Amino acid sequence: MRQMVMVGFLQAQNCTNLVSSWRHPESRMDTWSPEYYADLGRVLEAGKFQVAFFDDRLAMPDRYGNDHRHTVEHGIRCVKMDPITVMMVMGMATKRLGLGSTRSTTYYEPFDVARTFATIDLMTHGRAAWNVVTSMNDGEALNMGADLHMEHDRRYDRAEEFMQVVMGHWKSWDDDAIVQDRATGRFADPDKVRRIDHKGEFFKSRGPFTVPRSEQGHPVIIQAGQSGPGKRFAAKWGELLFVGSPVTLEHGRENYKQIKADVAAHGRDPAHCVIAPSAYIVSAETKMEAEDKMAYIETLATDEDALSLLSESMNFDFSTKGLDEPFTDEELAGISGTQSQRDRTVQLSGKKNPTVRDFITHTRRARPNKPFVGGPKEVADGLEEWFATGVCDGFVVAATHVPGTYSEFVKHVIPELQRRGLYHKDYKGATLRENLGLPIPRVGG
Repeated sequence: MRQMVMVGFLQAQNCTNLVSSWRHPESRMDTWSPEYYADLGRVLEAGKFQVAFFDDRLAMPDRYGNDHRHTVEHGIRCVKMDPITVMMVMGMATKRLGLGSTRSTTYYEPFDVARTFATIDLMTHGRAAWNVVTSMNDGEALNMGADLHMEHDRRYDRAEEFMQVVMGHWKSWDDDAIVQDRATGRFADPDKVRRIDHKGEFFKSRGPFTVPRSEQGHPVIIQAGQSGPGKRFAAKWGELLFVGSPVTLEHGRENYKQIKADVAAHGRDPAHCVIAPSAYIVSAETKMEAEDKMAYIETLATDEDALSLLSESMNFDFSTKGLDEPFTDEELAGISGTQSQRDRTVQLSGKKNPTVRDFITHTRRARPNKPFVGGPKEVADGLEEWFATGVCDGFVVAATHVPGTYSEFVKHVIPELQRRGLYHKDYKGATLRENLGLPIPRVGG
């Protein structure tokens, strides 16, 4: 029987995906401590989550008014630690939980990324995943030695070549290359380790690579591209694809079919591509208790939170416009960050030139978008409807506060999903690929 994949949506920062989460009285206040991440990893592993995934940005949100003061004062993702380092703390506290982290193809070098994630894969016995992003705004550029963020489609050109280099390195060692014969003094077979000698438009990388293969071959590739180039990139390379919450269930089903078809068009098996939308979940022992929790959570967010995050993700300073002032054609065309948020707002508002207020309303930035709220039955019913009717293969569970969101979900909802046969009672194997049902990639393939 087909069963759900569960991914914990995390950040190495002072708040969860919901920037107001730190204001919640039940949120832990030690979000920059190793104990916090170790404990969170244990909660997710107790719930048999396949992956704990760390999103990342290379700058705090300071595009709004081109100033960081509001970000720091209101705690809008102002603390951002390196997610890979944090993830390793979680990895050492768990045994089966998959571990995914973000690295940008725009601001890093492919050999460095390949070596880092291949090493993580060995240190966790095959539990690593790399979330491939192209980054989104000028704040990140300014932190990483550039004046302006690279143009949208050009970033994907660079990302395409980046992937070719990384994959070349990851597949340059045969599985049986290491011999370690003390009697003959032969450590490894040099015929089974190759240079890639890559010379392209963006990169040169010779090799040979310095990290052998792990139990799962190489790390799982996570992708979340939503623009035209992003979707093509995801269909070619992604193994675990994050998608936004669908506008309607029918829209979600159509999007699911299209993604699977695009994956097949690249010569890949669609069954080896897991599609998971983000899902805020507020659960409790009863529906009434969960609804009361949700009502309180809604009071914590502010419009300033939303405007700061919109400025960050779309690389446009929303402080330059009034709340009810429409965007011009030129402004909409010039958005170089997350273009899918622009397109979604145009679609849902029914306006060719939406206002700032329309963006706040329809993107649901800084607020839970289409949350599943209820007791075990209500939340399980909602998740089952999405899963069983062809919207997704699983869910990226976003938290309104930590650890409460995850511990309550594991306590109340996971047992109900298991009772229905929709969710596994134990991990299928030791590696992330085993637990996602993905094959070990072939060397050179």
